[in-house]
Amino acid sequence: MKIAVTGASGLIGSHLVPVLRAGGHQVLTLSRRAPRQPGEVQWHPEEGRLDAAALAGVDAAVHLAGAGIADKRWSDAYKQTVLRSRIEGTRLLATTLATLDPLPKVLLSGSAIGYYGDAGSRTIDEDAPAGSGFLADVCVAWEKATEPAERAGIRVCHLRTGIVLSNAGGALAKQLPLYKIGLGGPLGSGRQYQSWISLDDEVGAIHFLLTAEGVHGPVNLTAPSPLPQRDFATALGAAVRRPAVLPTPALALRLALGEFADEGLLVGQRVLPAALRKAGYAFLHPTLPEALSAALA
Repeated sequence: MKIAVTGASGLIGSHLVPVLRAGGHQVLTLSRRAPRQPGEVQWHPEEGRLDAAALAGVDAAVHLAGAGIADKRWSDAYKQTVLRSRIEGTRLLATTLATLDPLPKVLLSGSAIGYYGDAGSRTIDEDAPAGSGFLADVCVAWEKATEPAERAGIRVCHLRTGIVLSNAGGALAKQLPLYKIGLGGPLGSGRQYQSWISLDDEVGAIHFLLTAEGVHGPVNLTAPSPLPQRDFATALGAAVRRPAVLPTPALALRLALGEFADEGLLVGQRVLPAALRKAGYAFLHPTLPEALSAALA
């Protein structure tokens, strides 16, 4: 397959692209910088610029680009940056793909379990409605921006991703230094459910969905065993052979991270990968100890 990938330099994209190429696929990476080597395509989502001719013959697209949710404290300005980076890029890519002849078979477009908002301790799958809050609103708009591709007849999957576990970046990499010196522990009450996925399974699920022709719409990219955050902390402490008993109070998280603390760390999200399991995806790391072992190896 000829596959276009945005966000190829990010945590997920930088691991996905080598896997695709090793599998014999031709990969085009979309970047804002001028191309430096074959297979690179320049685009400017904020300016609506993407040369459709550069994507000619593409069979699939994996859209992972967007400003980092937790990269900065949420100011009104940065929240708009997060929102625009997702809507503008998604709409531009979907609109461009819809003009191609022949049409690509599939667009796998990034989203997040933030779509569900704070669901408490109840289990939720892809049939659950959108929640409330900034992240939920972003995810709703993000997914809606793929409509030009859907209207053209392209199969679209919305990748509602949980916390991706890797020591190379993301939430786990930020927590590891504290855990390794014995200062890790639950966030807030620790009772809130946390939904996660190993980086290997994130990449594996995306690869699987490229050819899972019967799957479309929302797909939860989470492992089948979400658990309370305090249990996550205990497992991470065990993985690095350190105690994990020092909680970080909710107030301290709010002071340090602002609004993101309440929407990204203290909410309960017990999300199950119903669509993936129904389609037959076999998880490489279905339990947290397995996933942590792989992430820390």
